[in-house]
Amino acid sequence: MYTLYYKPTCPFCIKVLDFAKEHGVQFALKDINDPEIAQELVERGGKRMVPYLVDEEAGKEMYESSDIIAYITLKEL
Repeated sequence: MYTLYYKPTCPFCIKVLDFAKEHGVQFALKDINDPEIAQELVERGGKRMVPYLVDEEAGKEMYESSDIIAYITLKEL
């Protein structure tokens, strides 16, 4: 399963979430409105920027909605 750091009002996050919903891909969601989650994101990726995907199984982590969608497409579809 994937983990997605996101912010509910972020249009780029919504783009990724809509794509995932349309294709039946599930995420463990981490809302960076929670200060502890935001700090966790900075410690992981170095920036407080969303969306941020973590694929623990493959050891991959990435920012950028288009990159995330392309990655999921290659892995899942």
